[in-house]
Amino acid sequence: MAINPKKQDMPTQAPEERAHNFDEVALGYTMEMAVGEAERCLNCKNQPCVSGCPVNIDIPDFITLIKNKDFEGAYQSITRSSSLPAVCGRVCPQETQCESKCTLGIKFEPVGIGRLERFVADWHNEHVAEKPVKPASNGHKVAIVGSGPSGLTCAGDLAKKGYDVTVYEALHTAGGVLVYGIPEFRLPKSIVAKEVDTLKDLGVHVVPNVVIGKTLTIDELFDMGFEAVFVGSGAGLPSFMGIPGESLKGVYSANEFLTRSNLMKAYREDSTTPIMKGGKVAVVGGGNVAMDAARTALRLGAEKVYIVYRRSMDELPARREEVEHAQEEGIDFQLLRNPVEILGYQNENDPRDPKNGFVTGMRVLKMELGEPDEKGRRRPVPVEGSEYELEVDAVIMSIGTSPNPLIKDTTKGLEVNARGGIIVNEDGLTSRNAVYAGGDAVTGAATVISAMGAGKTAAKAIDEYLMNK
Repeated sequence: MAINPKKQDMPTQAPEERAHNFDEVALGYTMEMAVGEAERCLNCKNQPCVSGCPVNIDIPDFITLIKNKDFEGAYQSITRSSSLPAVCGRVCPQETQCESKCTLGIKFEPVGIGRLERFVADWHNEHVAEKPVKPASNGHKVAIVGSGPSGLTCAGDLAKKGYDVTVYEALHTAGGVLVYGIPEFRLPKSIVAKEVDTLKDLGVHVVPNVVIGKTLTIDELFDMGFEAVFVGSGAGLPSFMGIPGESLKGVYSANEFLTRSNLMKAYREDSTTPIMKGGKVAVVGGGNVAMDAARTALRLGAEKVYIVYRRSMDELPARREEVEHAQEEGIDFQLLRNPVEILGYQNENDPRDPKNGFVTGMRVLKMELGEPDEKGRRRPVPVEGSEYELEVDAVIMSIGTSPNPLIKDTTKGLEVNARGGIIVNEDGLTSRNAVYAGGDAVTGAATVISAMGAGKTAAKAIDEYLMNK
């Protein structure tokens, strides 16, 4: 049978519809589409796709099970390696990981591995009500700091081995960046809640509203009987450019903007933590978070949304799919542009004018690409005399985040690097005995799947440490 050179298209909401609602954009494969896509797999003996997966899912195995229409078997195959299949199938950058290694991709489009993972997880959630069996206890206790992807993965892997695992979450809802950072239209919160409930069925305890480093310290966790601690507290400290006007009303970090919208429902009229809606919005940055912020602003009623990025489309770090969706929805990409000042309204004749201090625009400098920097990307260079003003009512800064220093400052002997990331060895062990770390708390802002990989590595190391203790 001839192989289809193109992967099955993902059904989506029409751009003109989805730009005005928070419903999920991608609608998922049908059963027929999933089987058809699975049949494109060559089932290679050397399985190169597995080497591209940070959590080492047996990709050929679960795809073969889809071919045979054993969808629950495919789900069980995935969950032997991954605790969050419905999440990964939606937000992982498969195009640069497992799919980039696909042999079929040498000549044709690679197999849609991520889309198949999503299908399998959604099929299970829709058709299987049976809860997983809680393993017998092995008598050991482990604490997890943070309920983001690294923490949940570490918790899940340890729970499956019989550990008594407690996850401490600073916010009131479990999920970390999965609930506060990624919008509903890309990752429905019901999906995250379902994944967390599955971990609870395995025996994982989730304790919200506990800020480790303030409510409790890591040393106090050991005093409570925990024998090892995994720190997966993420990177929630936003970065700013240091340009004039960043303290004006209407300037947000992407972290704050998305948290207010996703977690605190700031778009509601009765919200106690409102955010600006409507007008013209500029998002500074070019990553996935910038795309999320821009598309969220559009759905909140902005009449015009700009992405302001200092390099060209070729260097834009966001996933191609997210960029294409943003373009389809009408986001205006101002490329090779760099802000130099945020402008604000000031009525000197009336200091009580309610408009005083609000954003009115942004001064922007045109850029061109020069010589490569230390990462090999061509460095943006200002074009002399090219400065112009962009009229906007709000500015969202999405230029990166770093780990919050709270845990470092309250944990004696915990070493961090110059960026505030916790220093670990190849097993995730920190400079403190029995304290492990992974995800954004170590690397700074990165992908969900890389954080999961770190959680998985640490879980294995914790198990070996406690079994040999």
